[in-house]
Amino acid sequence: MPRESPGEFEQLILLAILRLGTDAYGVPIIEEIEQRTGRSVSQAAAYLTLKRLEQKGWIQSRMAAPTPERGGRAKRFFFVRPAGVRRLQAAREELLSMWEGLEPELDRR
Repeated sequence: MPRESPGEFEQLILLAILRLGTDAYGVPIIEEIEQRTGRSVSQAAAYLTLKRLEQKGWIQSRMAAPTPERGGRAKRFFFVRPAGVRRLQAAREELLSMWEGLEPELDRR
């Protein structure tokens, strides 16, 4: 059975969650990606990807207690599960393998 690799946007979401640690919920995840990549991220794309990653078993979420600042709504916090870390590590190794030795070729162009 072929190993499933995370797509580029899935990788960005997973990496943002890892960077944010215990503060990883929707808005900060989006902001982290936007600040580090300069890309605009729609909330819809981010939340659909979070849902898909959770269905794959690569992340898990938990609901925090509702807060008055959010009008009584609770935040959903995310963390990367070991399977997600393994997928990220494998994807990193695949990319590094593909990049290996190409610096001279890219410099010539």
